[in-house]
Amino acid sequence: MSNPFVWIVEPLDPKQPLKKFFNLTKLEDVRYARLPFSIRVLLEAAIRNCDEFLVKKGDVENILNWKVVQHKNVEVPFKPARVILQDFTGVPAVVDFAAMRDAVKKLGGDPEKINPICPADLVIDHSIQVDFNRRSDSLQKNQDLEFERNKERFEFLKWGSQAFKNMRIIPPGSGIIHQVNLEYLARVVMDQDGYYYPDSVVGTDSHTTMIDGLGVLGWGVGGIEAEAVMLGQPISMVLPEVVGYKLLGNPQPLVTSTDIVLTITKHLRQVGVVGKFVEFFGPGVAQLSIADRATIANMCPEYGATAAYFPVDDISIGYLIQTGRDKEKVLCTKRYLEAVGMLRDFKNSSQDPDFTQVVELDLHTVVPCCSGPKRPQDKVAVSDMKKDFETCLGAKQGFKGFQIAPDQHNSIVKFNFEGCDFELAHGSVVIAAITSCTNTSNPSVMLGAGLLAKKAVEAGLTVKPYIKTSLSPGSGVVTYYLRESGVMSYLSQLGFDVVGYGCMTCIGNSGPLPESVVEAITQGDLVAVGVLSGNRNFEGRVHPNTRANYLASPPLVIAYAIAGTIRIDFEKEPLGIDASGKKIFLKDIWPTRNEIQAVERQFVIPGMFKEVYQKIETVNESWNALDAPSDKLYTWNPKSTYIKSPPFFDGLTLALQTPKTIENAYVLLSFGDSVTTDHISPAGNIARNSPAARYLTSRGLTPREFNSYGSRRGNDAVMARGTFANIRLVNKFIDKQGPQTVHFPSGETLDVFDAAERYKQAGHPLIVLAGKEYGAGSSRDWAAKGPFLLGVKAVLAESYERIHRSNLVGMGVIPLQYLPGEDAGTLGLTGRERYTIIIPEKLKPQMNVQIKLDTGKTFHAIMRFDTDVELTYFHNGGILNYMIRKMAS
Repeated sequence: MSNPFVWIVEPLDPKQPLKKFFNLTKLEDVRYARLPFSIRVLLEAAIRNCDEFLVKKGDVENILNWKVVQHKNVEVPFKPARVILQDFTGVPAVVDFAAMRDAVKKLGGDPEKINPICPADLVIDHSIQVDFNRRSDSLQKNQDLEFERNKERFEFLKWGSQAFKNMRIIPPGSGIIHQVNLEYLARVVMDQDGYYYPDSVVGTDSHTTMIDGLGVLGWGVGGIEAEAVMLGQPISMVLPEVVGYKLLGNPQPLVTSTDIVLTITKHLRQVGVVGKFVEFFGPGVAQLSIADRATIANMCPEYGATAAYFPVDDISIGYLIQTGRDKEKVLCTKRYLEAVGMLRDFKNSSQDPDFTQVVELDLHTVVPCCSGPKRPQDKVAVSDMKKDFETCLGAKQGFKGFQIAPDQHNSIVKFNFEGCDFELAHGSVVIAAITSCTNTSNPSVMLGAGLLAKKAVEAGLTVKPYIKTSLSPGSGVVTYYLRESGVMSYLSQLGFDVVGYGCMTCIGNSGPLPESVVEAITQGDLVAVGVLSGNRNFEGRVHPNTRANYLASPPLVIAYAIAGTIRIDFEKEPLGIDASGKKIFLKDIWPTRNEIQAVERQFVIPGMFKEVYQKIETVNESWNALDAPSDKLYTWNPKSTYIKSPPFFDGLTLALQTPKTIENAYVLLSFGDSVTTDHISPAGNIARNSPAARYLTSRGLTPREFNSYGSRRGNDAVMARGTFANIRLVNKFIDKQGPQTVHFPSGETLDVFDAAERYKQAGHPLIVLAGKEYGAGSSRDWAAKGPFLLGVKAVLAESYERIHRSNLVGMGVIPLQYLPGEDAGTLGLTGRERYTIIIPEKLKPQMNVQIKLDTGKTFHAIMRFDTDVELTYFHNGGILNYMIRKMAS
């Protein structure tokens, strides 16, 4: 059927009649001007894609009527303009596509129907590790090792870029996905197939929200959901509430964008924005650069919202020109946004739309801060860091506690490093990393770090040689302006050499610590510290030996590296003493905002961006030299330990299976609150005593060749064994941290995978019990695929992180939620019971289901299939099965 809204289509420029757009102002509906700008993007997409099949006229009306409908849990479809992936999540997506082609062929369909319809970019940025640092050739050595370890994966991805249309690969060594998206890939306004329309994106990384800072509506989705979008399916979403976040005032001179985002993260966690959009407005927004806004939008997952949107304004338009975008296209972008009422003037309050609720922040009240020691929302003012850490030392084990006995708080361990004697104590900094797109995309904090380094070196300050320092910029542009401005040499003198272009320490690719440092930490049971300019610091994520990890701005990362400890009060204690005996305090070397801005104006110029990005797809010679097969169906290599055909579609038929009651399930694991996807499916090192290590050893690999879990996501045999393999896992069945559980039929304590295998062999279904925020953290589809392969049929939790719940649905694992006011404690559940979950024949969204225990107790829980579409996926055994049946028939 033709689009019922064709009557509002018109040319943007009468001189170019073939370049059209849907002019939403021609609706002449007074509700449009009151809609939040983020909802206007959803509305335009619904109108443009309205076909009365996937997108209906009623959906358009629901979005227009947002002010009334927002509280009614109404489902609407959304077709984003494009999809973005990184390699940790991109490899399993391409593996799934290759396996889906095989499955469609077996069912008698055309395998080439499995092909991206929605444009997709895959940026390889998650594979490089900090194996080498503090040397001038660190970058080259780390990149060489990256290719040595990942050659097989990279060849597979190169095959995918050739076998599938509409898929572009940005090679390794180019930068971090979200910074490359911000500086290069984002269009702001799409010009495609004869139409202009707002750029929008979903990505297989939770920090896809960073692009919201440029006015491109985007958020993270599960890899499984992204695959469906790439195949032309709309996202089915509940029309969200929109929290208006009003920014007022000006930041204080010493405050960075990192301090602002950590403050906002804590604030919005307290407000409660899970499942909602946040839209920024107010005169304070005009004081923030696009890089500042992108930093704030980047940490959207940490404050729990779906998106953190800054509508496009003149500063956004100026950023497009600064980053070397085509000027003619930028003019069209502005003309289009003005025509459809989507260009914002933050100083004009008459443009302020309606919001679900409004909260405010006066930027002048923000103070320098960090977050930690275990969660990004646990903000600590820099002035309180020493006291807060010392309180955490003795506090009960938890997010703000390490439970170290009082008589051990001042323990010191002596050790030798490279022939010199040193001491470590609780709070000693052993990792200091300027890393992550959160901050490396922002010239003000990067140049701030460089200027601080210059002043520190000139004052004679140094960083102890055993501290693992590193600088991993998000794009080559950063290196360019650090070098041109003259600060790179000073960063190098403090140990902050460029070690690679990728996520690195922020995602746990921090590489090994010196053996003598590890031995000292272990000997003294020390709470050693990592300080990083990242966005996540969950326990066990950054490095197994740093129990405390703090998020901080790049200048503060350097400051704490110089101090060598987190137990310092910068206002009262000096960083060091210069040659004349004068005490040097942090305030003496901290650059002013005027100093930073002057350098930024001079050295961050359009020519840099053009020079770096015009050759981004061809500059990596190692990538160019890779030889990839050209077949449309992938030829699986049975000897490969990286790429393996997954068993998800084994035995799949065109006929649907009726969902069955889950009978007498055992509980595999019982958790408390805030179990993250890092706990469920870690991305970092493969421990030598783990089931995954035993499997790889049986395939002839040595520990040096294990690589990381993240790099092995194309192999289900490794990933199933790596599920719940985090060394910091806290399972209520076990009295210590570790990736183990109790196999109840035998009473034995086993590795989680081994216990699951025993249950599976005996034909016993499994469930998982959890508390609040189950699945927080990265959008990791293996955190759903892994439990599925272990035989987990359902998870029963108090609440879920949005993307993880979606991933469970996508794999056919039932997300169950306790009724309000109930949890395992109030119901008296120990997890040692056996659970029968009654699945009715007729299902409806968010219905209550009955759960019977073998003790005779009965209770109810909410089945968190939130939409009819999600129920359709469940009836098919998951979203990918649904897509295969659709393509095959």
